[in-house]
Amino acid sequence: MNQRKSIKSALISVFDKGGLAPIIETLHENGVTLYSTGGTQAFIEKLDIPVERVEDLTSYPSILGGRVKTLHPKVFGGILTRRGFEEDEAHIAEYEIPEIDLVVVDLYPFEDAVSSEADHAEIIEKIDIGGISLIRAAAKNYKDVVIIPSKDQYTSFLDIIANNDCQTTLGERKDFARDAFNVSSHYDTHIFRYFNNNTKETFKQSILENQVLRYGENPHQKGIFHGDMDAIFDKLHGKELSYNNLLDVDAAVSLMAEFKNDDPTFAIMKHNNACGMATRSTLHQAYIDALAGDPVSAFGGILVGNREIDLATAEEVNKLFCEVVIAPNYSEDALELLKSKKNRIILIQKEIEFPKRQFRTLLNGVLEQDKDSIMEVASDLEPRTKTSPTDSEIADLLFANKLVKHTKSNTIVIAKNKQLLASGTGQTSRVDALQHAIHKAKSFEFDLNGSVMASDAFFPFPDCVEIAGIAGISSIIQPGGSIKDELSIDYCNKNDISMVFTGNRHFKH
Repeated sequence: MNQRKSIKSALISVFDKGGLAPIIETLHENGVTLYSTGGTQAFIEKLDIPVERVEDLTSYPSILGGRVKTLHPKVFGGILTRRGFEEDEAHIAEYEIPEIDLVVVDLYPFEDAVSSEADHAEIIEKIDIGGISLIRAAAKNYKDVVIIPSKDQYTSFLDIIANNDCQTTLGERKDFARDAFNVSSHYDTHIFRYFNNNTKETFKQSILENQVLRYGENPHQKGIFHGDMDAIFDKLHGKELSYNNLLDVDAAVSLMAEFKNDDPTFAIMKHNNACGMATRSTLHQAYIDALAGDPVSAFGGILVGNREIDLATAEEVNKLFCEVVIAPNYSEDALELLKSKKNRIILIQKEIEFPKRQFRTLLNGVLEQDKDSIMEVASDLEPRTKTSPTDSEIADLLFANKLVKHTKSNTIVIAKNKQLLASGTGQTSRVDALQHAIHKAKSFEFDLNGSVMASDAFFPFPDCVEIAGIAGISSIIQPGGSIKDELSIDYCNKNDISMVFTGNRHFKH
């Protein structure tokens, strides 16, 4: 595995020339014969380094508008020949095929073409044929050939050849082959997904970027995040995000997306649920009132706002031990203050479109579903009682409904004046969720008279509205749909409680 093998010839053909020059120069310094095509050949020539044209090797030009350049036995024979295998050596001698020890190639940017919403014909032309074939051939013959399938491998490869006289070990070649099949399978997955467009129910996902975490949900579990964190956040300060941090950050970002265009809003998350939230005329006041919702649970939480965090807000935040702060931006003096806690993670959230499909492992397979992208507005509310909610109650109902959508089921949310008073989260019965929320709100001395209640699912019995009415709740929002809806409606009518139906359940498990 550690015996080194010299690179004597290389085929180089890439779409993206960035970072390529040092590799070419090092190969040339070590006497490696270079073969290339088209733009890569011209790039090498501009470096004043000799290069053999693949066209001269194959006696065929690039044809069909560049669709066929390297697809030839004199290229693939040189890559796939098994060194020391008598029959292979006889063939390459008979047909004058040079051995190729290194292939440096990349693939046409298919994903970029799709994401740029190019027309179908242009996207089809970005399906690489020669490149993917070169990658697979060289990777298959890793015992004798080095494959560099993308610029992500340039740094490690350059380090190897620069420090070892252009020689590689079998172990290094196998590692590059592993990377090559990762690149090729990822590429093919995205081509399939483009053609499929969710028409065939097949689960295929591929993400190249990953980040090894300190551990998983518990210290004895390994954890990895597969995704491009830099596409979502600019990290300004603090330690690395943990597995549990990421779960809370995801919950925080998803919840705040519902309030993106609302007045200044602040939320405090704990174990994927909001323990405090408020909308106010300033972010400073929104944070103060969010914290008041549950100052105990807020300790060690994840903080997220929908506006730039100014100094006044930062001064309040800095009094609390929190793991992560997320905002669209920070004033200079606010950022300076928040950085005073060395481990506090400070993130700027970028504008990004998140996937519209969700999946999770289950048993020996995967569950997949559409993301819950529905969020009701005032015109969607269907009054079902004699008493209609006031304008301020409607505002609170919509506020509470956004919260209940992003809280673990079974859940009840109680809100007043666009402030979360309490929620009952993850309970086995809706009655338990409501009683938990009422108990919690009263423990922080909130007045529930005139508050509103949101439920993630319908009430199978009238017990919840009865308990809510006794507590002073004046308006209720729920999906409706129970065969016993009329019992809840009757109670509300007898007690001057307004209730609206949305028609949409928002379970979250």
